[in-house]
Amino acid sequence: MGAACVAGTLHAADDPYLWLEQVTAAPALKWVEANNAATLGELTQRPGYQPLYDRLLAIFNSNARIPYVQKIGGHFYNLWRDAAHPRGIWRRTSLDEYRKPEPAWETMLDLDALAHAEQENWVWHGVKCLPPVGERCLIALSRGGADAQVTREFDTVAKAFVEGGFYLPEAKGEASWIDRDHVFVATDFGPGSLTRSGYPRSVRLWPRSTTLDEAKTVYDGQPEDMAVQAAKDFTPGFEREFVIRAMSFYSDESYLRDGQGRLHKIDKPDDAKVYAVRDQILLELRSDWQAGGKAYPQGALIAMDFARYLQGERDFELLYTPGPRKSLDGFAVTRSHVLINELDNVRNRVYELTRQDGRWQRRAVDLPAFGTIGISAVDPVESDDYFVTLTDFTTPTSLYLGHAGRDERELLKQLPPFFDASAIRVEQHEATSRDGTRVPYFVVMHKDTRLDGRNPTLLYGYGGFEISMQPSYSGAIGNGWLAQGGVYVLANIRGGGEFGPAWHQAALKAARQHAFDDFIAVGEDLIASKLTSPAHLGIMGGSNGGLLVGAVMVQRPELFRAVVCQVPLLDMQRYHKLLAGASWMGEYGDPDKPEEWAFLSAYSPYHNVKPGVKYPRTLFVTSTRDDRVHPAHARKMVARMQAQGHDVLYFENTEGGHAGAANNEQQAKMSALTYTFLLNELR
Repeated sequence: MGAACVAGTLHAADDPYLWLEQVTAAPALKWVEANNAATLGELTQRPGYQPLYDRLLAIFNSNARIPYVQKIGGHFYNLWRDAAHPRGIWRRTSLDEYRKPEPAWETMLDLDALAHAEQENWVWHGVKCLPPVGERCLIALSRGGADAQVTREFDTVAKAFVEGGFYLPEAKGEASWIDRDHVFVATDFGPGSLTRSGYPRSVRLWPRSTTLDEAKTVYDGQPEDMAVQAAKDFTPGFEREFVIRAMSFYSDESYLRDGQGRLHKIDKPDDAKVYAVRDQILLELRSDWQAGGKAYPQGALIAMDFARYLQGERDFELLYTPGPRKSLDGFAVTRSHVLINELDNVRNRVYELTRQDGRWQRRAVDLPAFGTIGISAVDPVESDDYFVTLTDFTTPTSLYLGHAGRDERELLKQLPPFFDASAIRVEQHEATSRDGTRVPYFVVMHKDTRLDGRNPTLLYGYGGFEISMQPSYSGAIGNGWLAQGGVYVLANIRGGGEFGPAWHQAALKAARQHAFDDFIAVGEDLIASKLTSPAHLGIMGGSNGGLLVGAVMVQRPELFRAVVCQVPLLDMQRYHKLLAGASWMGEYGDPDKPEEWAFLSAYSPYHNVKPGVKYPRTLFVTSTRDDRVHPAHARKMVARMQAQGHDVLYFENTEGGHAGAANNEQQAKMSALTYTFLLNELR
């Protein structure tokens, strides 16, 4: 079945729940408080909730977790949260110390102490340090986990913020280093300086010891753009400054800034991603491209000499060529190599490329052929070392240190087993979607699972923005679901990036229904195989995945028993008017255009939910501090469904941003609520 059509358009003036779009208005917060109380009153009183919460919190706070590090100068830095440091400590160590089971760490910044001293609920948002030594850093901090952030200059020698140093007030913006006394800055400069999506449309050069107002404009974008940013490549001998004008998620213009401050547009397809790798330029293609008398396929990675490219030459080498079920999952650059990470039917394989005698040479890297492989360079300027993470549904994640040119790897860290996976098996299957497309999915279940249609089964999906859903080890899923006898299913539906740009583009805009059809097809396949039945099948998704499960719930309510809809988009008529929503029109379409509202209205969950229909019981989860996807999507959907007489639950965390949780305690609470709800509904 397809989506139901909407009879007429619900105009904003006819929307009785617009008042819930006022995020912190007293009536809206009172409504949130009442719904939170009802949800917590039901779920936290169930016998399994508290033991599960305690177990999950212990996992999230465990000292046995892998402290992932970033090399800055001669040190390896990590942001660590645990019971004693809920907001986190930013700390560093040496590689020799990091190799030890219990490294000696040097604390650089204690966020809990800072938050207490400044009476702010600071959440870590990342750091950019000035190469090559990293003595000066730009630290981004968010209030409560929102996307908007405050940027402050930090001295890693003094272990303190720099008095009178670079400081950006709270905004959806950023700063990046040019040299010790200059930064590029893209932020809210006042009226007219933001795009329709709420991101900076201007980037400026800001000298030290001057006011932000004195910063000189480098580039101004258009109000309809998504954002503008600038950054410097510090590779010795190949230092370059770039300005990026992002028109949408999938199109941008790239400019090279010369020593006189002039901008030179890099000739490329708007939807191609461009990378500078020493003397080479790399282009990742999202559509077929004819250049230099040759045809290059969608999804390919191509390279050539940077200087000759700027002169107009176009003799590329193919670094990666996709296949029908193969795609580029990413690549990492070390000092003298490029590591290609391929996704082959949703399993990773790694290749090493080395430039010798003017040509790129390729060899396979000997890594386990299972699950998910992550590759990242330790220091792309100084070293051929790289980090390797190996993970799947049942194997605790491992972190290795590899070296390009050699297959030997050093095990640095490994998670302990957070649940007993000895009796768990993983299978990969395919469902056939409505139009005949084969859609893969993973099933994680106990070895003795019977095909009797009675297994509580949780189907998870996303299906958007070219993001791939891949196997990974999760203590929360293991304890909250698998250990309780549940079956976990991960669907690789269209809209994601599992099979490259074409897989994503197959569910763009008017083709969005393909993603919903794929997800429905997986659900139907699970039922047809008698792994489960509608009485025991639940679905879950967040953000774009929240839109997915909201739409599928409305279209096929009889197929599922329970839904968990997290930080979702649901009102597809007003999404582009709420927070960052306008930046997603390349994904969904423009509701103000009648021809595009025609297909948006066909699946918009908020406009298609009806009284008198028996929907699966749904738990909606969002965050007051989510300044990316407006909490009103979930608020308004719940209010409408309640008014129609439907049985729904609602929980809104007051912190957390789009991630939903700002610390380990909140994450444990939200996970425990989710799995308690699902177990009660599906067993």
